[in-house]
Order: sequence, then C-alpha cells, then structure tokens
Amino acid sequence: MLNVFVIMPIIIAVFLFAFSAKESVRLVAVTFQTIFVVFALQLFLVSRETPSEINVGYYEGFLGITLRADNLAAIFCLLTAIIFLVVVIYISPESVSRLFWFLLFILEGTLIGLFLTRDFFNAFVLIEVSTVVVTMLLMYDRKRRNMYAGMKFLMVNIVVMQFYLLGLNYMYMLTGFLDMDAAAGVIATMDKSALALPYALIMTGIASKCSLLPLLTWLPKVNSMPGSRSAIAAIVSGLQIKSGIYLFIRVQEIFGGLASESFLIIGIITAFAGIALALSQTDVRLILAYSTIAQVGLIVVGLSIGGGYSYVGSIFHIVNHAIFKVALFLGVGMVAFRYNTTDVTKIRGLFAESPVIAIAVILPILGITGAPPFNGFVSKYFLASGAGAPLWWIINLINLGTILIFAVKFLPIFLGNKSHVKSDVTPDWYKQSSVLALGIICFGFGVFGAPIMGILFNQEIGISFAGYLEKVLIFAVSLGICLLASKFLTVKGRFSAVLKAPDLSFSGICVSIGAFFAIMLVAVGMF
Repeated sequence: MLNVFVIMPIIIAVFLFAFSAKESVRLVAVTFQTIFVVFALQLFLVSRETPSEINVGYYEGFLGITLRADNLAAIFCLLTAIIFLVVVIYISPESVSRLFWFLLFILEGTLIGLFLTRDFFNAFVLIEVSTVVVTMLLMYDRKRRNMYAGMKFLMVNIVVMQFYLLGLNYMYMLTGFLDMDAAAGVIATMDKSALALPYALIMTGIASKCSLLPLLTWLPKVNSMPGSRSAIAAIVSGLQIKSGIYLFIRVQEIFGGLASESFLIIGIITAFAGIALALSQTDVRLILAYSTIAQVGLIVVGLSIGGGYSYVGSIFHIVNHAIFKVALFLGVGMVAFRYNTTDVTKIRGLFAESPVIAIAVILPILGITGAPPFNGFVSKYFLASGAGAPLWWIINLINLGTILIFAVKFLPIFLGNKSHVKSDVTPDWYKQSSVLALGIICFGFGVFGAPIMGILFNQEIGISFAGYLEKVLIFAVSLGICLLASKFLTVKGRFSAVLKAPDLSFSGICVSIGAFFAIMLVAVGMF
C-alpha cells in the first residue's frame, strides 16, 4: 500500500480545493493530517523489521517504478507527516484560500514520493514538481518582491537539475538502469574513473538542493523574502532541504561513498561559512537561514566520516534539525508579527511581552545549540563519536559557532523592556501550542535520546557517563566563551562591516554552479 502514502495527500488536496467550504477546511486538514501521522507511524514500525516494497503497475523486475520503505525512508516519511501536522495547525487560524491548502498537501505528497521512490528519474520528476509547488507557495501573496524572488528560485533550480538529469542520462548509458538498486549492482563492478562524470553531474544538482558551499545563496533569499509566510520558510528550511540531504545519502550509498573525503572538507567549509554569514545579519530569518546552512554542513561532515555512531548521529541530527528549525521559524513568525519587524536589533523585552512565546522560542534554541539535556546535544554527541582528534575539535568549533550565533543575535531579544510591540495583538493559541509542542519534543528527544535512537535505528544505543559529562563540560566552556565574545560582537556594525552576505545575480549563481561542478570533477580524480 505504499502508493497510498503518495496518493492520500494528493486526494485530500483535491478534496480541499473542490469541495470544502472555508469553515470546514481547517477541520478537514487537521483531521486528515493527524490520521496520516498514524499511518506514517505504522509504516515506520513495520519497516524496522522488514522493508516494504511495491512495483507501481506491478511490472516485474526493474521495468516498473519501485517504491520501498526501508528504515531510512520511513523515518523521513514520519518526520514529514509530523512537521506538516504542526504547520497545518499553525496556519489554520490564518486567512488562506483553498488554493493554499491544495498546494500545501501536493507538496507533502511529492516529498513522501521522493522518500519512497527507488527510481532516479522518478526522483527527478518529484523534485521538479516540489520546486514548482514551493515557488507557487512563495509567490502566493503576489507581492512584487516575492514574485521576483520566486521566479529566481525556480530558474536556479531548473538550471541545477539539468546537471542532475544529464548525470542520469550518462549513468543510464553506462549501467542500463534508472532503478537505484539495479544501477548500484552494476556500479559496484565498474572502474571508478568511468563514474566520475555522471557522479559529478548528479552531485552538483543534489549539492545545490542541500545548499552546500558555493551553492548556498538560494536558501537565505527564499527564507527572508519580505511578506513571505513563516510556515513556508519553515517547510523549506526544515523539510525541503532535507530532500537534498536524503538524495545525498542515497547517491553516496549507490556510488560507494565516492568523494567522501572531499565532501568532508566541503561540509566543514560550508558550516563555518554559514556561521560567519549568520553573525553578519540583522534580519532574524536570514540568521536562521544561514544557521541552517551551518547545520547542513555539520550533517554532511557526520555522514562523510563513515559508518558507526557517526552515521546514526547524523540521521538523528537531521530529524532534530527539522524539529527545532521549524519551531524557530514558526516562533520567529509570531515574534515578527507582534513587533512588526524582522530586524533583530529592534526586538527587545520578549519575556516581558509574551512569556509563552519566549519559552516556545528558547526551547528549540537550546536544542540547536546542543545544550544538555536537549535533542541537539544527543545527536551531536553521536555525530562526533566517530571523529578523530582534529575532526573532533572542528565539530566542537562548529557547535561553538552555533552557540555564538544565538548568544549574539537572539539572547538580547528576550531581555529589556518592550519595544515596537503592537498593542492590539491577542494570543493565538493554535500557533503557540504548535511551537511549544515542538519545543517539548526537543526536550523529550534529549532526555530519552538513546532509547529513541534505539527505536529509530532498531539497534542498541548507549551513552557513557564519562562521555556525557565530557560533552556537558565542553558545552559549558563554549557557552562561557560565547557570552564573553557576544559583548564584542554586539557592537553595532562591528562584525557585519567585516563580512557581507553574498547577493549573487542569476548569472553569478550559474557561475557558482559551474565552479562546484569543476570541484566535483577534481574531487573524483577526473583531472
């Protein structure tokens, strides 16, 4: 019944668009998504024992499109269902049309299909559909700036996916298959030098979806568009970018971890670049967007270390990042609405103005910074467990940079007196409860991190007391350093004057895509 998981969101999207009245849309959407979470949970529980598989059209062998829910795919499907449930609850009080609901559930269906498919070309089609749907959601309010940024986003994605498509064509010439498993069997017997060109083409498209350096310019611009909805920014940063990471994992498995050392270096550079660029921003959504790039770099580092606890720690960090980053974007959306600004220097006294929203924002901040005993602490503990001495220090420096971002940029918004607050804003309990729920999950996934990882990966996971205490001490020292450094970096213009965020034109972005392709060719030893 795996095809039902892809079809169900599409059916409800059509239903909401064609039949639901405005008053019933919210109830139908929340009810369906709750049921869908239950189904996704059941799929995950089944996949822990035996992967589920179906050939669409019931063609034998590799002639049809295969859908498979192994443990990794089921985790991503469950994560998608939960995040969409939170977003549906969050936006339910907002004035949105049936078209918005239609596009939202179509996007969910395409993401679920992407996580389940085992066909390279089918993945390409689903990526393109999801890109078009995200573009329409970004341009939904039809503001001039949004229309321009949305079209730029669409055109950039069209360009990068041509690299992916050309790579598929070349791979098909070499292997005779578009099915991932069949192609993997042939690739395992081939000389690696023959795979350099298709691998470089495919990974250029996927790296752009992950927003790796030097392809990191599109995500911040999408998340910081004036007037864009926080829910869409949350989905893009929390889930859409995870589709790129998911494909990165799959392609690396199929090509036998080709160029892992190069991606280790790219991940480190991307992480530090994201930290530096986040520190140079004053727009609260740009800060979150660049911190997402830093976390993606960290995840790529963990995935490139190779096997063991580093791999499961990286996957768990993908889950955790989706949870606390969605919570942060949704929470910041409430804050920006109350203060009528996204300028972090103009937001003060959040605790005095709204303690509930303040707590809802603080909980995911503790998660993303790796504070004990929150979820980011556990995933970063395992992510770094397979790293040697130099790399272990680099990973801790990346986390120190993450702490620094939130100490410098976010800590001041909670303190002081109220400023620029709208006087006529009433508490929205739908929004507050959805963000608080994610914050509580951040805490729960930290306290019960090892058992939850054991459930997710169907293996015994343990944390040593000495290792736990060591990470607590490292976090305490890092926090102290960041609090001292924040006094210097909060001086107006002190850091932003040194480093400016890139604002590439469309042609500049195309040049960066070509540069990454050249880097990939060098990495796989073609030249």
